[in-house]
Amino acid sequence: MLPWKRALRPLAALLLTAAAVTVPTSTAQASAGAPSSGWNDYSCKPSATHPRPVVLVHGTLGNSVDNWLGLAPYLKVRGYCVFSLDYGQLEGVPFFHGLGPVEKSAGQLKDFVDRVLAATGAAETDVVGHSQGGMMPRYYVKFLGGAAKVNALVGIAPSNHGTTLSGFTHLLPYFPGAADLLAKNTPALADQVAGSAFLTKLNTGGDTVPGVRYTVIATRYDEVVTPWRSQYLSGPDVRNVLLQDLCPVDLSEHVAVGLLDRVAFHEVANALDPGRARPTTCASAFE
Repeated sequence: MLPWKRALRPLAALLLTAAAVTVPTSTAQASAGAPSSGWNDYSCKPSATHPRPVVLVHGTLGNSVDNWLGLAPYLKVRGYCVFSLDYGQLEGVPFFHGLGPVEKSAGQLKDFVDRVLAATGAAETDVVGHSQGGMMPRYYVKFLGGAAKVNALVGIAPSNHGTTLSGFTHLLPYFPGAADLLAKNTPALADQVAGSAFLTKLNTGGDTVPGVRYTVIATRYDEVVTPWRSQYLSGPDVRNVLLQDLCPVDLSEHVAVGLLDRVAFHEVANALDPGRARPTTCASAFE
C-alpha cells in the first residue's frame, strides 16, 4: 500500500465522524425498516445443523443493513437464521449509528437478543460483530447476563482494547477541550479511545467470561483499530486469527474486512460451526 494512502485513512475516518455529527435532521430516518435481503425473518426456526440464531452487530457509523450486505446473505444461504439490529443512535443522526454510549448500546443488544431467542425458541445465540460491534457484546456478556445466552462471540476487527487511530488519539491532550467535545457529541468514539474509563472497566479482571467461545479476526492493514494487535483477546476459549496468515495476498483494511472479505466470512463460518470447519485459504474467496 502506498504511504500516502495509509496517511489518508485516519483522515477518512475523521471525515466520516464529522459527517455523522453534522448531517441534517431532515434527511431520511434510519434504516431499521429497510429491506434486509432475507435476514431478520422472525419466522425463521434454527435447524438441527445450525441450532443457534446469529445476531450481527454493526460497527461505529454503521447500521443493521449496510454493514451486513455481504455477510448476512453469506450466512443465510448456508442455513443460518440471521438477525441484525441498530444500536447507539443519536438524536437527529440518521443512518450512522453506533455513536451512543457503549454501555447503553450493550443494553440494546441485550433486549434484541432476548427478542430473537423468544421468536426462534433457541436457548442461545451466536454473535458476530464488526469493529465496535465485536467489542460491545463483551460488555453484554460480562455485565448484563449475556454469558448465559451467547455461545460464541466472533469479532471482525474488534476494538477490544481501544484504538489510537494510527496515533491520532495521542494528540487529544494537546488540544484543550477536544476530548470533552468527543465524549459529548460521539460518546462511543470516546469510549473506544485506548485507555478510556469504559475500556478499563471492560477489561479489568480478564478479557473473557467462562462458557463463551471467542474468535477475533484481524487484518494487519487495519487503519482504524490500531495497533491491530490490540484487537486480540487473552484467556481460555480464545482463537485470534490474522487474515494474512490464512491468505497472504488479502489486502482488506478495516472497512472491507467486515463488508466484503469472503476470506474473513469463511473464517466466521468456521467459528460458528467448528465441528464442520474447513481450512480457510485464498481460495475461500470463491466459495
